[in-house]
Amino acid sequence: MEAGLAARLHYTPSAEPAGIVHLGLGAFFRAHGAIYVEQAMAASGGDWGIVGVSLQSPGTRDRLAPQGWAYTALQLGPEGETAQVVTVLRDVLVAPENPQAVLDAMTAPAVRIVSLTVTEKGYCHKPSTGRLNADHPDIRYDLDNPLPRSAPGFLVRALQARRAAGIPPFTVLCCDNLPENGHVVRGVVLDLARLIDPDLAAWIEAQGAFPSTMVDRIVPATTPADLDRVETLTGRRDEAPVMHEPFRQWVVEDRFCNGRPDLGAVGVQLVDDVTPFEHMKLRMLNGTHSSLAYLGYLAGHQTIADTMADPVMAQFVDRLWRSEIIPALTPPPGTDLAAYADALAARYANPAIRHRTWQIAMDGSQKMPQRILGTIAEGRAAWRPVPGLTLAVAAWMRYASGRDETGGTIEVKDPLAPQMAALWRDDPAATVDGFLALSQVFPAVLRDDTGFRAELTDALTKLVRDGARVAASG
Repeated sequence: MEAGLAARLHYTPSAEPAGIVHLGLGAFFRAHGAIYVEQAMAASGGDWGIVGVSLQSPGTRDRLAPQGWAYTALQLGPEGETAQVVTVLRDVLVAPENPQAVLDAMTAPAVRIVSLTVTEKGYCHKPSTGRLNADHPDIRYDLDNPLPRSAPGFLVRALQARRAAGIPPFTVLCCDNLPENGHVVRGVVLDLARLIDPDLAAWIEAQGAFPSTMVDRIVPATTPADLDRVETLTGRRDEAPVMHEPFRQWVVEDRFCNGRPDLGAVGVQLVDDVTPFEHMKLRMLNGTHSSLAYLGYLAGHQTIADTMADPVMAQFVDRLWRSEIIPALTPPPGTDLAAYADALAARYANPAIRHRTWQIAMDGSQKMPQRILGTIAEGRAAWRPVPGLTLAVAAWMRYASGRDETGGTIEVKDPLAPQMAALWRDDPAATVDGFLALSQVFPAVLRDDTGFRAELTDALTKLVRDGARVAASG
């Protein structure tokens, strides 16, 4: 079928009220959490449809609206592709266009969960401490205005409206890659609520719920070519499909204050403490994903699969797992960390998943503390060498300079991009000194560690002198 001639995907959404509002309706949630929720409703019932909220732009809303909020999820496996139509969305709102409509949706009594995938930077916190950044421009705005801009602002103002109306609070379900993400979001929400109304903060603290979660599925960015592939496969034109790998995992602390879908019926692991799962995933998957992204990008590899096809990079990441990351972890119950590493290597090498190194490299200043720096700090405290992770930090610094190994320009997507570009010097030691002064990124234990400073300088020197492949070869 010639691309562009097929009928547009369309669905008439259910008129049942939504039970979930999701802030940050990006590709990951639509390829992960939304599918779990739809399957849980099919298995056990319940009015758990989702109202999605775009916090920045109308693009997702505009692509989904003509389709009745339905979209195709395309599973990309080594053996082939499988498509399913997801119909769990009830509406999509655009916060900058109508913040009151978002607050009204979050205040509806039928809504019992507000979930989030707003990326690390969306919580307006200090990554090195996990606390609210009260000087963040969006937080300053939210303190002065009843209609908010930030994700924490929407959570606090919606909870304030529910309290005033005598409606119980919703459960806040963070689905972002933050260590102890429920604890972090709870702290940010309470910090902001105390600045607005201490009595509101006390009510949230006493009656609210902020379970931590661990989410895992590789979801590459959708390209124009993907739209044509979906059309050819399904016979329908879908302007908002999502691509994903076959593997998925969702681990959730079973602490909800106002009910939940029957997630356990569809494979969600409901646990008392998600911390071991978080540490495993953040460090073994996200930490190595970022390491491969920076070194792979500098070495000229466009995707993670391309990077894993380079034997130097494949051996490098295997050393990270075996020598530096696994020794710092306590495995979750029943989990073999070596087998988990083998499974990750196979997932990374999946040629059907074109997960761009540039995409993964985004927002590195927000990701470094939880993905890599924590493991480095623990390794150094235990006198355990961490040369590979130190090289990954050096590669991030080189990437953040805005120049690649050939002198070409890198489009660096990061809240600190201008500041980091200005830190680059021809002298690696001076560059390291500048980056280590970023207290919002590096914890004090590493900023004050002269040994780490020296090893990071050596790693950056070798990276600049020899290039990423030679540096990664050990």
